[in-house]
Amino acid sequence: MHKLAEAFVIALRLIVTGDPVVMEITLLTLAVSAGATLISCVLFTPLACLIHFTRFPGRKALIGFIQALYSMPTVFAGLIVFLFLSRAGPLGSMGLLFTPRAMVIAEVVLVAPVILGLVISALKVSAGDSADTVRALGASPLQTAVVVLAEARFAVLSAFLLGFGRAISEVGAAMMVGGNIAGRTRTLTTAISLGVGKGEVAESIALGLVLMALALLVSLAVHMTGMRKT
Repeated sequence: MHKLAEAFVIALRLIVTGDPVVMEITLLTLAVSAGATLISCVLFTPLACLIHFTRFPGRKALIGFIQALYSMPTVFAGLIVFLFLSRAGPLGSMGLLFTPRAMVIAEVVLVAPVILGLVISALKVSAGDSADTVRALGASPLQTAVVVLAEARFAVLSAFLLGFGRAISEVGAAMMVGGNIAGRTRTLTTAISLGVGKGEVAESIALGLVLMALALLVSLAVHMTGMRKT
């Protein structure tokens, strides 16, 4: 018990003093997760609008499939990207494997269904009369989508934040395609996993506290946007 208390004290000291290793790992984690979330937002928000505003056979089944992918195992997302980026894969010549860019790609695969599905749900809830009104006024499909997105902005922001939370807390995909290389591809989750295995308890606790603080901030932001929406 005494050793555990001592480890907590050391962990707090590492955080307060801005230990270079802890800061480096934290900044890389934020950069990778934020990058993956931003790319997913840019790519899949328009796709969500297209799916919501277009009627086609199998639409409900497609939305159900997207929502089912919310629980995609992180290692499966990592496996898909690994197969594409490995030497035997179609993108192996690009040399992306075991780099931060590979980790971003893996997290995009992981985050995409969450953002896509939640934005579709946000549009469904918010569309209602506003979509009919702007159509009646002669708005184009693009203008209608912009108006409905503006109406659903807080719900859409919540979707983005939840996608970021999914990205920042995953471990399997980052470890599989990043390799957990010190100073290059080591994130909070992979560093904690390695540190516990090596017996580096204090550093693992420090990283865990930082990760928990980030997760709580994301949850608080989602809650605040939900309150603004209501």
